[in-house]
Amino acid sequence: MPDYIIATSSTADLPRTWLDQHGIPFIPYSFTVNDEVQEDDCREESRAAMYAKMRDGALLKTSMINEFTYSEFFRKLLDTGKNVIFLDMSREMSASYQNSMSAAEAVRPLYPDQELYIMDTRCISGGLGTLVVNMVRRMEDGESYRDVIAWGEENKLRIAHRFTVDDLKYLKMGGRVSNASALVGSLLGIKPVLYVPDRGTLDVVKKARGRKAALKSIRDGILNDFSKSDPAGTEVHILHADCLADAEYIRDEIKSAYPQVGEITITQLGVVIGAHCGPGLLTVFYLCGGRNPD
Repeated sequence: MPDYIIATSSTADLPRTWLDQHGIPFIPYSFTVNDEVQEDDCREESRAAMYAKMRDGALLKTSMINEFTYSEFFRKLLDTGKNVIFLDMSREMSASYQNSMSAAEAVRPLYPDQELYIMDTRCISGGLGTLVVNMVRRMEDGESYRDVIAWGEENKLRIAHRFTVDDLKYLKMGGRVSNASALVGSLLGIKPVLYVPDRGTLDVVKKARGRKAALKSIRDGILNDFSKSDPAGTEVHILHADCLADAEYIRDEIKSAYPQVGEITITQLGVVIGAHCGPGLLTVFYLCGGRNPD
């Protein structure tokens, strides 16, 4: 039994089955759909239901986690008597990160004999999930609290994040594209390709003409990363917002080009990121030599 805890948030977009199997506590983000407040429970069926509602016209609004909620979460973890590592999405993507830091500063004096480490992961969604999975694996293999933290800090910027969206209106609502750009882009069938650079933001790095071109751009970026070193055993995590066929296309393209690659998982994308990018969002995450959007 490990003598410390690794905890995360629902925005790691890990399946609830995995979180429960490994005993990983998570703090849920909340969202509002049709004026009803709900919590992101990380269940596949909940995610599928939300994307179905979005395709029917429902708009989701997400909320940051406040300092009090973080404090209560951290105190519950520290009440076990164990040290804690907490991993949430990049500080650049949500004000929740600063709330978690403020909560940690308030809670630490209450537990002077324990440690609470808040990592600025520079990751989001399945990239955060990839970091969590790898750190949990090392914890379960018996690595120490400090060694697991060191591995995370040394390798978090090796996690590639590749995204494409299908409908510009969600990026428009989030302020990532202007109204004019969204209108012109929609008329021309523009599908943005996005990437998370080292600073932990979500940037539009390419504008593809049509969905097929966007998917091919994602595929080409992955194969370019894998061409730089043997990807044998590299795990790839594909998350989708109600676009399973596209996820399977990317999986099959990777397997065809690099049959020696490790396990490729396909799961539903979490609701929080999906609310900002909409149904049709496709994401791919894996460890590589270093982040590069090309």
